[in-house]
Amino acid sequence: MSYDIIGDIHGQADKLDALLTRLGYRHTPDGWRHPERIAVFVGDFIDRGPYQLRTVNRVSRMVEAGFAQAVLGNHELNAMAWHTPDPERPGEYLRPRFSAKYGATNRQQHERFLAEVEHLPSEHARLIGWFRTLPLWLDLEGIRVVHACWHGPFMDWLQRAHLGDDRRLSADLLVAATREPGDDAEKDNAAPSVFKAVEALTKGIEIPLPEGQAFRDKDGHERRRVRVRWWDAEAATYRTAAMLSESARERLPDTAIPAHARIGIDGSKPVFFGHYWLTGEPAILSPHAACVDYSAGKGGPLVAYRWDGESALTDKHFVSVG
Repeated sequence: MSYDIIGDIHGQADKLDALLTRLGYRHTPDGWRHPERIAVFVGDFIDRGPYQLRTVNRVSRMVEAGFAQAVLGNHELNAMAWHTPDPERPGEYLRPRFSAKYGATNRQQHERFLAEVEHLPSEHARLIGWFRTLPLWLDLEGIRVVHACWHGPFMDWLQRAHLGDDRRLSADLLVAATREPGDDAEKDNAAPSVFKAVEALTKGIEIPLPEGQAFRDKDGHERRRVRVRWWDAEAATYRTAAMLSESARERLPDTAIPAHARIGIDGSKPVFFGHYWLTGEPAILSPHAACVDYSAGKGGPLVAYRWDGESALTDKHFVSVG
């Protein structure tokens, strides 16, 4: 099987149409299809861009027709939590709406999607229902796909203790996945929980910065936790592991990060993911790891990797538009 792994779309349906056309897919009554290949989407279909419904409908039709597969992104997870009442707090939702700490930020991130669906409750519910069908990861013939982090130990634990064969979040698991530990020590230790496992798979590995360190994220918010290069087992210190600009990393101490944040990949299959808002010319991260998110939702290109069975990935298989 040959796959086209497509990055985070974020409501950019026009870029998706252009990319599918360039990849040789053709629009049919049942959705975009290729005579010989399957598209694989890494999640984050919504928020930020101008065409929310068009984007989700394009992807869902392809998946339902068997022309594509897809995994759950953190933006779909957040949308599910925004829409789902909290069973333990009447009148509230799993993702806070009106909170001095979270409410404004959560709505700001989600406002493009809400602008299209909030006044259409049945359509809103339909799309949330489709998001609920998306698995947390795909282990396909020859490749692995996850939105943010292929965390083998957490995946094994989830599969054994909580997930069915479809690897989807049940209603109960969605509640547990949104119950953030209140104690930083609990959040940062290595013991698994539903929240920490789902957080890692959909948002990556984050660790607290050393005392006194902080940075501004892409939206201008101050952060005291940083994502790490989980796929690189050699990235063992804050300076080498932090996913920041080179100048920002140079200001970090060259001290070891927690051992549980050094995941690595075993190399048995290439791993594809999105999530990280990369920029520049698309390039593999290692012979067995590739990110296909190059900031399509913020003016960057929509990127795909054309996988044709190779065990070692190569830069020449990237295709992009926009």
